[in-house]
Amino acid sequence: MSDARIPLAGVIGNPIAHSRSPLLHNHWLKTYGIAGHYVPLHVEEKDLERVIRTLPKAGFVGANVTIPHKEALMDIADQVTDRAKLMGAANTLIFRTDGKILADNTDGYGFITNLAQGAPDWDPTSGPAVVFGAGGACRAVIASLLEAGVPEIILTNRTRERAEQLQSDFGKKIRVEDWVQAANIVEEGKLVVNTTSLGMVGKSRLRIPLDGLQPDAVVTDLIYTPLETNLLATAREIGCTTVDGLGMLLHQAVPGFERWFGKRPEVDEAARAAALA
Repeated sequence: MSDARIPLAGVIGNPIAHSRSPLLHNHWLKTYGIAGHYVPLHVEEKDLERVIRTLPKAGFVGANVTIPHKEALMDIADQVTDRAKLMGAANTLIFRTDGKILADNTDGYGFITNLAQGAPDWDPTSGPAVVFGAGGACRAVIASLLEAGVPEIILTNRTRERAEQLQSDFGKKIRVEDWVQAANIVEEGKLVVNTTSLGMVGKSRLRIPLDGLQPDAVVTDLIYTPLETNLLATAREIGCTTVDGLGMLLHQAVPGFERWFGKRPEVDEAARAAALA
């Protein structure tokens, strides 16, 4: 029998039983014949640092981290990448062989790569992006859109102060509008993005009139439960190109899997099917 240590990884959150990440990563492990395991880890906030620092001793090579722990990683990790610093949160941990813990954020990569795959004709420089919400996921969206070359981001949130904070952090290309004006600004968007939880199963609907949507716009929702939200269904009926949120989950997982297990996985129909199983 081999005494080689089998690499382990997982996803840390609270709650975490709903996570699709174990389905995805274990699909890739099986597909590529890699000896490894990826598990869900329910961790309370008070135990987070102790658990993270113990994981490498148990054979873990890294972990994903989700709500509500993404921001806390910034103070726990020994090193933080520039993009994680820009977004103020991390979602990926790499346990290095020198004992250091590296925190990264791949949400922006996942978002923009999903857009490129789902709407290959979208040109970031073609016009403004309208973004609903101002939470943690929104920071990753804004950073990736600005890096891609979007000329202006029109941001609206139910609490205006949070949107104005993002405007302060990211600069003059961010324009903040009141939530009550959301119906009026959608007509300006060549890209419309929902980063809120409105429309998710168990949450309230996104109650924004969409009559002003232009048929040549691209509309995407970070939500993937349901896979087609009311926003996406309405946009599709208008003639817009729509991109669901599952692809972001899949693509953000790629860099971590590659670092942990040494193989860059493919985001294909089999991966989507595995995550939806």
